[in-house]
Amino acid sequence: MSNLISCVSWVKRGVAAQQPTKYILDEKELQRVSALARIEIEDARMELERAHEAAKSMGKGAEGEEADDAGDEEDEDAWVDEEDAPMEVDGEIQTSGVPAKKDDLAEYNLDEYDDEDVKEDGAGPFSNIKGLMFYRDNEDDPYITLKDDPEDDERGELEILPTDNLLVTAKTEDDVSQLEIYVYDESQDNLYVHHDLMLPNFPLCLEWLDFPPSSSSSEMQTDNPPKFGNYIAVGTLDPEIEIWSLDVMDSMYPDMVLGRADKTAAHVPVPLGTGKKKRKKTKHRPTSDAYHVDAVLGLSWNRTHRHMLASASADRTVKLWDLSRAVVDGEEGGDNGAIRSFGVHKDKVQAVQWNEKEPTVLLSGSYDRTVRVFDSRAPDTGVGAVLGADVEALRWDPWETHAFYVSLENGLVLNFDARALPSDLKSPSPARFTLSAHDGAVSALDVSPLLRGCICTGGTDKLVKVWNVDQNATGKPSVSMVASRDLEVGKVFSAVFSPDDPLTIAAAGSKAKLQIWDVGANSGARRAFASKLSEAGRVLKEKEGAGLVGLNNDDEASEEEGDEDE
Repeated sequence: MSNLISCVSWVKRGVAAQQPTKYILDEKELQRVSALARIEIEDARMELERAHEAAKSMGKGAEGEEADDAGDEEDEDAWVDEEDAPMEVDGEIQTSGVPAKKDDLAEYNLDEYDDEDVKEDGAGPFSNIKGLMFYRDNEDDPYITLKDDPEDDERGELEILPTDNLLVTAKTEDDVSQLEIYVYDESQDNLYVHHDLMLPNFPLCLEWLDFPPSSSSSEMQTDNPPKFGNYIAVGTLDPEIEIWSLDVMDSMYPDMVLGRADKTAAHVPVPLGTGKKKRKKTKHRPTSDAYHVDAVLGLSWNRTHRHMLASASADRTVKLWDLSRAVVDGEEGGDNGAIRSFGVHKDKVQAVQWNEKEPTVLLSGSYDRTVRVFDSRAPDTGVGAVLGADVEALRWDPWETHAFYVSLENGLVLNFDARALPSDLKSPSPARFTLSAHDGAVSALDVSPLLRGCICTGGTDKLVKVWNVDQNATGKPSVSMVASRDLEVGKVFSAVFSPDDPLTIAAAGSKAKLQIWDVGANSGARRAFASKLSEAGRVLKEKEGAGLVGLNNDDEASEEEGDEDE
């Protein structure tokens, strides 16, 4: 598997804890993880203790050739440690009873070298430092009043300021998948990795949320549980959804796992054909209303009903999850299952998103080349549109309640008004406007939450583009490209607007590299969005440079130096 970053998610300023906590695996955490993962941790710990005792007693009481000391009858007094320094006795070096040769420097009488310059009063040139003492540790030196505190240094390095953004990337490198959490300081144009979290499988989608998920352990519940937090939901090739706290470092296990927790044959694809030549298609796995049975491709958190999370899966379903319910062992449809399941598509569901203005309405797009808009309370009364290619990404327009964008595999971006869509997919459903955005799939799409009519797209042609959508005198939207750039991230898989800066974009792709693009550094972009920036009360300062901030990669630097030498 090649190195890549499949998706990126921003975290608003001031949300993250200023001092992240370290993960502690105590008894309560062991109980929580045991209930959450359905694994026998106590048995594993007992096996570890047995192995430890066996290691201690290894070789003791063994007989014959298995004994550690078989055939070794040498006296321990005869052993010599070659690394030990020889002992000096009366000016000679004594080594195993044999006197050593006389020191070659003895004729220079170096032992009395300092005595030659001593005056009669006993004051030599360095007599003023005779009373000084060397301390190996500053803690022991009484003259050093400001002591070093390693914990303070570590806290300073890990501190996240209220003016910092966090960025979460789903990265796969050398077949190892992990979440990398970056800190971005916009004022200093500084980007660095703060910590990372290991993932069990290849990540496909991310969704940030501030709702603390319910714990699986009764001991972990408190009388006053927190109402807000800093969490990331992750969808992978596994059917489960993992939710991790971004304020806890070095976590071994997520705070919550949604879906089926055990690995069974239901998760393994079954080929249609037999023999040496297999058909590429696989049989559809039996779906379940309680959990996904295939990879989770899309996630969306409801910002109004904060305990609700929607997921889209390759099993052709969209499911709703209640984060306030504790995950416990149970049969299908129990407390650990999805509260609703929608089968509105006939193929893999690539993306799903809640409508922020109408928080019960969902938008979904599928490989069956359709998009569906439906109310989660009455999914049978939804509307939809037939498209000419597979759906890659979709977004509601935060500035227009019923408008949304869809990007396709054929390089097009379509804009629809949900009120004009038919309930019957056989009826025509023309888009309000069509945009030929990229040569190849438009794999990334986002709409600026701070600047009306500003969208960005990214494609497999390695370009990230920013577009300006305006309403002309006739009421029809007109679209113009403001900026286009190769950010050197390879094929673009994710391009997302910052929640705090109107023209800042985070992009990543097939080169496993994250780049921050400040589009406002482009004078043409500032002119194009001048009126909209003024309406939004935003003032962009002119900046030097190209407006690109990335993480320095030592490997890439060494490769470039090698190319120059050649």
